[in-house]
Amino acid sequence: MRVCTIGTGYVGLVTGACLAHIGHDVVCVDNNPAKVELMKSGHSPIYEPGLSEIMTAAMATGRLQFTTDLAFGVEHGEILFIAVGTPPLPNGSSDTQYVEAVAKGIGQHLKSDYKVIVNKSTVPIGSGDWVKMLVLDGVAARKQPVLAGGGDSSRPAASLLPHFDVVSNPEFLREGSAIYDTLNPDRIVLGSHSQQALDLMLELYAPIIDRQYSEDPTLPAVAVLTTDLGSAEMIKYAANAFLATKISFINEIANICERVGADVTQVSKGIGLDSRIGNKFLNAGIGWGGSCFPKDLAALIHTGADYGYDARLLKATVDVNQQQRTLVIQKLQKSLKILKGKTIGLLGLTFKPDTDDLRDAPALDIIQTLIELGAKVKAYDPIISPASAHSLLTNVNLVDSPNLLATDSDAIVLMTEWAEFQELDYHHLATLMRSPIAIDCRNFLSPARLTDAGFQHIGIGC
Repeated sequence: MRVCTIGTGYVGLVTGACLAHIGHDVVCVDNNPAKVELMKSGHSPIYEPGLSEIMTAAMATGRLQFTTDLAFGVEHGEILFIAVGTPPLPNGSSDTQYVEAVAKGIGQHLKSDYKVIVNKSTVPIGSGDWVKMLVLDGVAARKQPVLAGGGDSSRPAASLLPHFDVVSNPEFLREGSAIYDTLNPDRIVLGSHSQQALDLMLELYAPIIDRQYSEDPTLPAVAVLTTDLGSAEMIKYAANAFLATKISFINEIANICERVGADVTQVSKGIGLDSRIGNKFLNAGIGWGGSCFPKDLAALIHTGADYGYDARLLKATVDVNQQQRTLVIQKLQKSLKILKGKTIGLLGLTFKPDTDDLRDAPALDIIQTLIELGAKVKAYDPIISPASAHSLLTNVNLVDSPNLLATDSDAIVLMTEWAEFQELDYHHLATLMRSPIAIDCRNFLSPARLTDAGFQHIGIGC
Protein backbone atom coordinates (compact mmCIF):
# COMPACT_ATOMS: atom_id res chain seq x y z
CA MET A 1 0.00 0.00 0.00
CA ARG A 2 1.03 3.62 -0.51
CA VAL A 3 1.52 5.51 2.74
CA CYS A 4 2.48 9.07 3.67
CA THR A 5 3.55 10.09 7.17
CA ILE A 6 3.54 13.83 7.77
CA GLY A 7 5.95 14.77 10.53
CA THR A 8 9.15 12.85 11.20
CA GLY A 9 9.40 13.20 14.94
CA TYR A 10 9.57 10.14 17.10
CA VAL A 11 6.21 8.66 16.12
CA GLY A 12 6.17 9.66 12.46
CA LEU A 13 9.66 8.42 11.62
CA VAL A 14 9.32 5.12 13.46
CA THR A 15 5.88 4.51 11.93
CA GLY A 16 7.05 5.33 8.42
CA ALA A 17 10.24 3.27 8.64
CA CYS A 18 8.48 0.23 10.09
CA LEU A 19 5.67 0.33 7.53
CA ALA A 20 8.29 0.45 4.78
CA HIS A 21 10.12 -2.42 6.49
CA ILE A 22 7.02 -4.65 6.23
CA GLY A 23 6.59 -3.92 2.53
CA HIS A 24 4.58 -0.73 2.08
CA ASP A 25 5.63 2.17 -0.13
CA VAL A 26 6.17 5.09 2.26
CA VAL A 27 6.85 8.79 1.79
CA CYS A 28 7.78 10.75 4.92
CA VAL A 29 7.15 14.49 4.77
CA ASP A 30 8.77 17.10 7.00
CA ASN A 31 9.01 20.89 6.65
CA ASN A 32 12.61 20.99 7.91
CA PRO A 33 14.93 20.74 4.86
CA ALA A 34 18.06 20.03 6.91
CA LYS A 35 16.33 17.19 8.73
CA VAL A 36 15.06 15.74 5.46
CA GLU A 37 18.57 15.78 3.98
CA LEU A 38 19.92 14.06 7.10
CA MET A 39 17.33 11.29 6.77
CA LYS A 40 17.98 10.94 3.05
CA SER A 41 21.59 10.16 3.97
CA GLY A 42 20.35 7.25 6.09
CA HIS A 43 20.85 8.92 9.47
CA SER A 44 18.12 9.16 12.06
CA PRO A 45 17.68 12.54 13.78
CA ILE A 46 16.71 10.71 16.98
CA TYR A 47 18.45 7.97 18.91
CA GLU A 48 16.40 4.78 18.78
CA PRO A 49 18.06 1.34 18.66
CA GLY A 50 17.68 -0.25 15.21
CA LEU A 51 15.98 2.71 13.54
CA SER A 52 18.84 3.82 11.27
CA GLU A 53 19.33 0.23 10.08
CA ILE A 54 15.65 -0.16 9.17
CA MET A 55 15.67 3.22 7.42
CA THR A 56 18.74 2.37 5.36
CA ALA A 57 17.42 -1.04 4.32
CA ALA A 58 14.02 0.35 3.30
CA MET A 59 15.59 3.21 1.35
CA ALA A 60 17.79 0.73 -0.53
CA THR A 61 14.67 -1.08 -1.78
CA GLY A 62 13.00 2.20 -2.77
CA ARG A 63 10.16 1.69 -0.28
CA LEU A 64 11.09 4.69 1.90
CA GLN A 65 11.47 8.29 0.69
CA PHE A 66 11.86 11.63 2.46
CA THR A 67 10.67 14.98 1.16
CA THR A 68 9.59 18.48 2.14
CA ASP A 69 6.88 18.43 -0.57
CA LEU A 70 3.51 17.96 1.13
CA ALA A 71 1.66 17.90 -2.20
CA PHE A 72 3.80 14.96 -3.35
CA GLY A 73 3.16 13.10 -0.11
CA VAL A 74 -0.61 13.65 -0.22
CA GLU A 75 -0.81 12.55 -3.86
CA HIS A 76 1.31 9.47 -3.11
CA GLY A 77 -0.50 8.13 -0.06
CA GLU A 78 -3.68 6.12 0.08
CA ILE A 79 -3.28 6.46 3.83
CA LEU A 80 -2.02 9.76 5.27
CA PHE A 81 -0.69 9.76 8.82
CA ILE A 82 -0.66 13.04 10.72
CA ALA A 83 2.25 12.59 13.13
CA VAL A 84 3.28 16.07 14.18
CA GLY A 85 3.99 17.26 17.71
CA THR A 86 1.30 18.40 20.15
CA PRO A 87 3.40 19.96 22.93
CA PRO A 88 1.76 21.10 26.17
CA LEU A 89 0.68 24.69 26.68
CA PRO A 90 1.16 26.42 30.06
CA ASN A 91 -2.47 25.71 31.03
CA GLY A 92 -2.03 21.96 30.43
CA SER A 93 -3.90 21.76 27.13
CA SER A 94 -2.25 20.51 23.96
CA ASP A 95 -0.85 22.86 21.34
CA THR A 96 -2.54 21.62 18.17
CA GLN A 97 -1.32 24.32 15.78
CA TYR A 98 0.82 21.83 13.85
CA VAL A 99 -2.05 19.38 13.44
CA GLU A 100 -4.21 22.25 12.22
CA ALA A 101 -1.61 23.34 9.66
CA VAL A 102 -1.17 19.81 8.33
CA ALA A 103 -4.90 19.08 8.12
CA LYS A 104 -5.53 22.27 6.15
CA GLY A 105 -2.50 21.50 3.98
CA ILE A 106 -3.88 18.06 3.18
CA GLY A 107 -7.17 19.62 2.15
CA GLN A 108 -5.40 22.01 -0.19
CA HIS A 109 -3.79 19.10 -2.03
CA LEU A 110 -6.59 16.52 -2.14
CA LYS A 111 -7.58 15.28 -5.58
CA SER A 112 -10.19 12.81 -6.74
CA ASP A 113 -8.96 9.55 -5.20
CA TYR A 114 -10.17 8.30 -1.81
CA LYS A 115 -7.89 8.98 1.18
CA VAL A 116 -7.79 7.80 4.76
CA ILE A 117 -6.43 10.52 7.05
CA VAL A 118 -5.08 9.08 10.27
CA ASN A 119 -4.53 10.95 13.51
CA LYS A 120 -1.33 9.39 14.85
CA SER A 121 -0.47 12.45 16.93
CA THR A 122 -1.81 12.44 20.48
CA VAL A 123 -4.66 14.88 20.07
CA PRO A 124 -7.43 16.16 22.37
CA ILE A 125 -10.59 14.10 22.54
CA GLY A 126 -12.90 15.17 19.76
CA SER A 127 -10.11 15.94 17.32
CA GLY A 128 -11.34 13.49 14.69
CA ASP A 129 -14.29 15.65 13.74
CA TRP A 130 -12.13 18.76 14.13
CA VAL A 131 -9.55 17.40 11.66
CA LYS A 132 -12.35 16.60 9.22
CA MET A 133 -13.49 20.22 9.47
CA LEU A 134 -9.96 21.54 8.95
CA VAL A 135 -9.42 19.38 5.87
CA LEU A 136 -12.64 20.77 4.43
CA ASP A 137 -11.42 24.28 5.26
CA GLY A 138 -8.25 23.52 3.31
CA VAL A 139 -10.30 22.39 0.35
CA ALA A 140 -12.49 25.47 0.54
CA ALA A 141 -9.39 27.68 0.60
CA ARG A 142 -8.48 26.50 -2.88
CA LYS A 143 -12.15 26.47 -3.94
CA GLN A 144 -12.20 22.77 -4.87
CA PRO A 145 -15.14 20.77 -3.46
CA VAL A 146 -14.59 17.60 -1.50
CA LEU A 147 -16.81 15.09 0.27
CA ALA A 148 -15.90 14.10 3.81
CA GLY A 149 -16.83 10.63 4.99
CA GLY A 150 -20.53 10.52 5.73
CA GLY A 151 -21.30 13.36 3.33
CA ASP A 152 -21.85 17.09 3.75
CA SER A 153 -25.17 18.51 2.60
CA SER A 154 -23.75 22.02 2.37
CA ARG A 155 -21.43 20.98 -0.45
CA PRO A 156 -21.91 19.94 -4.07
CA ALA A 157 -23.32 16.56 -5.07
CA ALA A 158 -21.31 13.48 -4.13
CA SER A 159 -20.83 12.49 -7.76
CA LEU A 160 -18.64 15.56 -8.24
CA LEU A 161 -16.51 15.06 -5.17
CA PRO A 162 -13.54 13.03 -3.98
CA HIS A 163 -13.81 11.26 -0.63
CA PHE A 164 -11.82 11.05 2.59
CA ASP A 165 -12.36 9.61 6.04
CA VAL A 166 -10.64 10.27 9.35
CA VAL A 167 -9.28 7.52 11.59
CA SER A 168 -7.84 7.75 15.09
CA ASN A 169 -4.95 5.30 15.49
CA PRO A 170 -3.17 6.09 18.77
CA GLU A 171 0.40 4.92 19.26
CA PHE A 172 1.69 3.05 22.31
CA LEU A 173 5.43 3.15 21.62
CA ARG A 174 8.07 3.05 24.34
CA GLU A 175 11.17 5.09 23.63
CA GLY A 176 14.10 2.71 23.38
CA SER A 177 11.81 -0.15 22.28
CA ALA A 178 9.83 1.55 19.51
CA ILE A 179 10.79 -0.81 16.68
CA TYR A 180 9.87 -3.86 18.76
CA ASP A 181 6.62 -2.24 19.90
CA THR A 182 5.60 -1.39 16.33
CA LEU A 183 6.19 -4.90 15.04
CA ASN A 184 4.98 -6.68 18.20
CA PRO A 185 2.14 -4.52 19.57
CA ASP A 186 -0.07 -5.54 22.48
CA ARG A 187 -3.04 -4.19 20.54
CA ILE A 188 -3.98 -1.97 17.62
CA VAL A 189 -6.71 0.60 18.23
CA LEU A 190 -8.65 2.04 15.29
CA GLY A 191 -11.40 4.61 15.69
CA SER A 192 -13.59 5.64 12.78
CA HIS A 193 -17.17 5.97 11.59
CA SER A 194 -16.25 4.47 8.19
CA GLN A 195 -15.98 0.74 7.51
CA GLN A 196 -14.15 1.50 4.27
CA ALA A 197 -11.44 3.33 6.22
CA LEU A 198 -11.23 0.58 8.83
CA ASP A 199 -10.87 -2.07 6.13
CA LEU A 200 -7.93 -0.20 4.59
CA MET A 201 -6.27 0.16 7.98
CA LEU A 202 -6.68 -3.56 8.63
CA GLU A 203 -5.08 -4.27 5.26
CA LEU A 204 -2.22 -1.92 6.11
CA TYR A 205 -1.53 -3.65 9.43
CA ALA A 206 -2.25 -7.22 8.27
CA PRO A 207 1.43 -8.35 8.31
CA ILE A 208 1.77 -7.08 11.89
CA ILE A 209 -1.61 -8.45 13.01
CA ASP A 210 -0.68 -11.87 11.60
CA ARG A 211 2.71 -11.79 13.41
CA GLN A 212 4.68 -12.03 10.16
CA TYR A 213 7.37 -9.75 11.63
CA SER A 214 7.07 -10.84 15.25
CA GLU A 215 10.01 -12.23 17.20
CA ASP A 216 7.63 -15.06 18.10
CA PRO A 217 5.39 -15.84 15.09
CA THR A 218 3.63 -18.61 17.09
CA LEU A 219 1.82 -16.01 19.17
CA PRO A 220 -1.90 -15.47 18.45
CA ALA A 221 -2.90 -12.64 16.15
CA VAL A 222 -2.57 -9.12 17.54
CA ALA A 223 -5.78 -7.90 19.15
CA VAL A 224 -7.50 -5.18 17.12
CA LEU A 225 -10.06 -2.92 18.76
CA THR A 226 -12.30 -0.84 16.52
CA THR A 227 -14.16 2.02 18.18
CA ASP A 228 -15.65 5.40 17.53
CA LEU A 229 -13.23 8.31 17.12
CA GLY A 230 -13.62 9.75 20.61
CA SER A 231 -13.13 6.43 22.38
CA ALA A 232 -9.94 5.71 20.43
CA GLU A 233 -8.58 9.12 21.41
CA MET A 234 -9.49 8.53 25.06
CA ILE A 235 -7.81 5.10 25.09
CA LYS A 236 -4.42 6.71 24.51
CA TYR A 237 -4.84 9.17 27.38
CA ALA A 238 -6.34 6.59 29.72
CA ALA A 239 -3.53 4.10 29.12
CA ASN A 240 -0.78 6.60 29.89
CA ALA A 241 -2.67 8.01 32.86
CA PHE A 242 -3.05 4.53 34.35
CA LEU A 243 0.62 3.65 33.90
CA ALA A 244 1.70 6.96 35.44
CA THR A 245 -0.69 6.39 38.35
CA LYS A 246 0.76 2.91 38.90
CA ILE A 247 4.27 4.37 39.16
CA SER A 248 3.16 7.09 41.55
CA PHE A 249 1.34 4.48 43.62
CA ILE A 250 4.42 2.32 44.13
CA ASN A 251 6.48 5.41 44.93
CA GLU A 252 3.95 6.36 47.59
CA ILE A 253 4.26 2.83 49.00
CA ALA A 254 8.06 3.14 48.86
CA ASN A 255 7.97 6.27 50.98
CA ILE A 256 5.89 4.48 53.61
CA CYS A 257 8.20 1.46 53.42
CA GLU A 258 11.18 3.62 54.32
CA ARG A 259 9.40 4.86 57.42
CA VAL A 260 8.27 1.45 58.70
CA GLY A 261 11.37 -0.55 57.73
CA ALA A 262 9.88 -2.55 54.85
CA ASP A 263 11.59 -3.17 51.51
CA VAL A 264 9.59 -1.85 48.55
CA THR A 265 11.39 -4.16 46.11
CA GLN A 266 9.95 -7.13 47.98
CA VAL A 267 6.56 -5.46 48.32
CA SER A 268 6.49 -4.79 44.57
CA LYS A 269 7.35 -8.40 43.85
CA GLY A 270 4.64 -9.62 46.22
CA ILE A 271 1.81 -7.51 44.84
CA GLY A 272 2.99 -7.97 41.25
CA LEU A 273 2.35 -11.70 41.53
CA ASP A 274 -1.35 -10.89 41.77
CA SER A 275 -2.66 -11.34 38.20
CA ARG A 276 -5.04 -8.44 38.72
CA ILE A 277 -2.10 -6.13 39.34
CA GLY A 278 0.87 -7.49 37.35
CA ASN A 279 4.54 -6.64 37.86
CA LYS A 280 5.06 -3.98 35.21
CA PHE A 281 5.45 -0.32 36.17
CA LEU A 282 5.91 -1.26 39.82
CA ASN A 283 9.54 -0.21 40.13
CA ALA A 284 9.91 2.43 42.81
CA GLY A 285 12.30 5.25 42.07
CA ILE A 286 12.51 8.88 41.21
CA GLY A 287 9.34 8.91 39.13
CA TRP A 288 8.34 9.25 35.52
CA GLY A 289 9.39 11.81 32.95
CA GLY A 290 9.67 12.04 29.19
CA SER A 291 7.36 13.64 26.67
CA CYS A 292 4.23 11.49 27.01
CA PHE A 293 3.16 11.00 30.62
CA PRO A 294 3.47 14.64 31.74
CA LYS A 295 1.77 15.97 28.62
CA ASP A 296 -1.02 13.40 28.51
CA LEU A 297 -1.92 13.70 32.19
CA ALA A 298 -1.97 17.48 31.93
CA ALA A 299 -4.20 17.29 28.86
CA LEU A 300 -6.59 14.80 30.49
CA ILE A 301 -6.85 16.91 33.65
CA HIS A 302 -7.49 19.97 31.47
CA THR A 303 -10.15 18.12 29.46
CA GLY A 304 -11.91 17.12 32.66
CA ALA A 305 -11.90 20.73 33.83
CA ASP A 306 -13.31 21.87 30.48
CA TYR A 307 -16.29 19.60 31.10
CA GLY A 308 -16.73 20.46 34.78
CA TYR A 309 -14.87 17.52 36.32
CA ASP A 310 -12.04 17.79 38.86
CA ALA A 311 -9.70 14.83 38.16
CA ARG A 312 -8.36 14.58 41.71
CA LEU A 313 -6.71 11.16 41.34
CA LEU A 314 -4.77 12.31 38.27
CA LYS A 315 -3.72 15.50 40.04
CA ALA A 316 -2.46 13.41 42.97
CA THR A 317 -0.51 11.23 40.55
CA VAL A 318 1.27 14.31 39.24
CA ASP A 319 1.87 15.70 42.74
CA VAL A 320 3.40 12.45 44.03
CA ASN A 321 5.65 12.27 40.99
CA GLN A 322 6.91 15.81 41.49
CA GLN A 323 7.45 15.23 45.20
CA GLN A 324 9.49 12.11 44.44
CA ARG A 325 12.17 14.21 42.77
CA THR A 326 12.86 16.01 46.03
CA LEU A 327 13.84 12.75 47.76
CA VAL A 328 17.27 12.71 46.14
CA ILE A 329 18.12 16.09 47.61
CA GLN A 330 16.87 14.98 51.01
CA LYS A 331 18.99 11.83 50.90
CA LEU A 332 22.07 13.80 49.86
CA GLN A 333 21.52 16.30 52.65
CA LYS A 334 21.10 13.50 55.17
CA SER A 335 24.40 11.93 54.10
CA LEU A 336 26.49 15.02 53.33
CA LYS A 337 24.68 17.63 55.46
CA ILE A 338 25.54 20.93 53.75
CA LEU A 339 25.63 20.54 49.94
CA LYS A 340 27.21 23.92 49.28
CA GLY A 341 30.71 23.29 47.93
CA LYS A 342 30.10 19.57 47.39
CA THR A 343 30.50 17.80 44.04
CA ILE A 344 27.69 15.47 43.00
CA GLY A 345 28.07 13.09 40.06
CA LEU A 346 24.99 11.95 38.14
CA LEU A 347 25.05 8.57 36.41
CA GLY A 348 22.66 9.05 33.51
CA LEU A 349 20.64 12.05 32.39
CA THR A 350 17.93 10.86 30.00
CA PHE A 351 14.49 10.13 31.41
CA LYS A 352 14.95 6.42 30.61
CA PRO A 353 17.66 4.23 29.05
CA ASP A 354 18.11 3.61 25.30
CA THR A 355 16.99 7.10 24.31
CA ASP A 356 18.57 10.53 24.02
CA ASP A 357 15.37 12.21 25.25
CA LEU A 358 15.83 14.74 28.05
CA ARG A 359 12.27 16.06 28.02
CA ASP A 360 11.05 16.35 31.61
CA ALA A 361 13.89 14.09 32.74
CA PRO A 362 14.04 13.97 36.57
CA ALA A 363 17.78 14.69 36.32
CA LEU A 364 17.04 18.22 35.14
CA ASP A 365 15.12 19.09 38.31
CA ILE A 366 17.86 17.54 40.46
CA ILE A 367 20.52 19.55 38.64
CA GLN A 368 18.64 22.81 39.11
CA THR A 369 18.13 22.23 42.85
CA LEU A 370 21.73 21.15 43.44
CA ILE A 371 23.06 24.25 41.71
CA GLU A 372 20.69 26.46 43.71
CA LEU A 373 22.10 24.86 46.87
CA GLY A 374 25.65 25.67 45.81
CA ALA A 375 26.80 22.22 44.71
CA LYS A 376 28.89 21.45 41.66
CA VAL A 377 27.24 18.95 39.31
CA LYS A 378 29.04 16.47 37.08
CA ALA A 379 27.27 14.00 34.81
CA TYR A 380 27.99 11.03 32.60
CA ASP A 381 25.46 9.59 30.16
CA PRO A 382 26.24 7.02 27.45
CA ILE A 383 24.34 8.96 24.79
CA ILE A 384 24.61 12.60 25.93
CA SER A 385 28.19 13.48 25.07
CA PRO A 386 30.23 16.44 26.36
CA ALA A 387 30.32 17.70 22.76
CA SER A 388 26.52 17.85 22.52
CA ALA A 389 26.39 21.19 24.40
CA HIS A 390 22.74 20.69 25.29
CA SER A 391 21.06 23.93 26.31
CA LEU A 392 19.53 22.30 29.40
CA LEU A 393 22.95 21.30 30.70
CA THR A 394 24.90 24.56 30.51
CA ASN A 395 25.76 24.46 34.24
CA VAL A 396 26.76 20.79 34.26
CA ASN A 397 30.26 19.41 33.81
CA LEU A 398 29.60 16.66 31.27
CA VAL A 399 32.34 14.02 31.33
CA ASP A 400 32.97 11.14 28.99
CA SER A 401 33.62 8.29 31.43
CA PRO A 402 32.38 6.98 34.79
CA ASN A 403 35.93 7.28 36.13
CA LEU A 404 36.00 11.03 35.48
CA LEU A 405 32.55 11.28 37.04
CA ALA A 406 33.69 9.60 40.26
CA THR A 407 36.96 11.50 40.57
CA ASP A 408 36.73 13.90 43.54
CA SER A 409 32.94 13.52 43.78
CA ASP A 410 31.30 13.51 47.19
CA ALA A 411 28.47 11.26 46.01
CA ILE A 412 27.23 9.63 42.84
CA VAL A 413 23.54 9.40 42.02
CA LEU A 414 22.17 6.86 39.54
CA MET A 415 19.47 8.69 37.60
CA THR A 416 18.99 6.45 34.54
CA GLU A 417 19.14 2.65 34.52
CA TRP A 418 21.46 2.16 31.55
CA ALA A 419 22.46 -1.52 31.39
CA GLU A 420 26.16 -0.69 31.31
CA PHE A 421 25.94 0.85 34.78
CA GLN A 422 25.55 -2.63 36.24
CA GLU A 423 28.93 -3.62 34.85
CA LEU A 424 31.03 -0.73 36.20
CA ASP A 425 34.06 -1.38 38.41
CA TYR A 426 32.60 0.09 41.58
CA HIS A 427 35.62 -0.95 43.64
CA HIS A 428 37.73 1.37 41.49
CA LEU A 429 35.13 4.14 41.43
CA ALA A 430 35.02 4.16 45.23
CA THR A 431 38.76 4.83 45.40
CA LEU A 432 38.39 7.90 43.17
CA MET A 433 35.76 9.61 45.29
CA ARG A 434 36.11 11.91 48.26
CA SER A 435 33.30 10.03 49.96
CA PRO A 436 31.96 6.82 48.40
CA ILE A 437 28.23 7.42 48.64
CA ALA A 438 25.91 5.97 45.98
CA ILE A 439 22.25 6.90 45.78
CA ASP A 440 20.39 4.52 43.50
CA CYS A 441 17.28 6.38 42.36
CA ARG A 442 16.01 3.41 40.35
CA ASN A 443 16.80 0.52 42.74
CA PHE A 444 18.76 -0.81 39.79
CA LEU A 445 22.11 -1.74 41.32
CA SER A 446 22.92 -4.55 43.73
CA PRO A 447 23.11 -3.11 47.28
CA ALA A 448 25.38 -5.99 48.36
CA ARG A 449 27.76 -5.43 45.47
CA LEU A 450 28.07 -1.70 46.14
CA THR A 451 28.52 -2.27 49.87
CA ASP A 452 31.28 -4.81 49.17
CA ALA A 453 32.91 -2.23 46.91
CA GLY A 454 33.09 0.21 49.80
CA PHE A 455 30.07 2.37 49.05
CA GLN A 456 27.38 3.58 51.37
CA HIS A 457 24.43 2.42 49.28
CA ILE A 458 21.13 4.32 49.53
CA GLY A 459 18.06 3.16 47.62
CA ILE A 460 14.44 4.25 47.33
CA GLY A 461 11.98 2.64 49.72
CA CYS A 462 14.38 0.05 51.06
